[in-house]
Amino acid sequence: MKTIFRTADGSDTVFDSGLHCHYHSINGAFTESQHVFILNGFDRCAPGRQAVRIFEVGLGTGLNALLTACRAAEHPNLMVSYHAIEAEPLALHLAGQLNYPDFLGTEETKNLFYKLHQVPWDQCIALLPNFCFRKIQADFLSWCPDAAYDLIYHDAFAPGDQPELWTHDAIQTMRNALDCGGILSSYCAKGSFRRTLRACGFEVMRLPGPPGKREMTLATAI
Repeated sequence: MKTIFRTADGSDTVFDSGLHCHYHSINGAFTESQHVFILNGFDRCAPGRQAVRIFEVGLGTGLNALLTACRAAEHPNLMVSYHAIEAEPLALHLAGQLNYPDFLGTEETKNLFYKLHQVPWDQCIALLPNFCFRKIQADFLSWCPDAAYDLIYHDAFAPGDQPELWTHDAIQTMRNALDCGGILSSYCAKGSFRRTLRACGFEVMRLPGPPGKREMTLATAI
């Protein structure tokens, strides 16, 4: 069963009682996504580019996609292509209860959030003039990348909850999907994760984490 949970910064997340885990940090869903994937992912990758190709492991609530679209809107000359994979999509009625549109505070954001949940799967849809969005309904482990990416948001459930997405094979698939110099950003700071990243061809950096986490991980494909 999935229910809405209000996190410490006032933004919502989803709690999955079957897996007994939250989709985002209970210390602040918005704060975590903004810190890990926008400030230390998108904002590090985008400068100097005319286009950025992003892949998200785990669409989940759509918060990362929403925040990325909002950031893309601030850079109208930057073309952003955003692909996100999700094996178990969030039900529309549940997504509609999340408070992200009100939390971010604009009618444009509200429309954008509902659109990204309502658009057809496996089609590239222009949600903004410079933001093309594609949802892939599939199991990541059986998925074969059909594009090369500049940035990966690794936002699967934690290794203890979804270990199959943190294995050498899974990380190698992500490395193979990145162009050389591409970035992988993750909230996870486990030593085993970082060792796997290095073994798969990444240079790994430790960065300060969001509230509730001492560190996060940024990895560059080499």
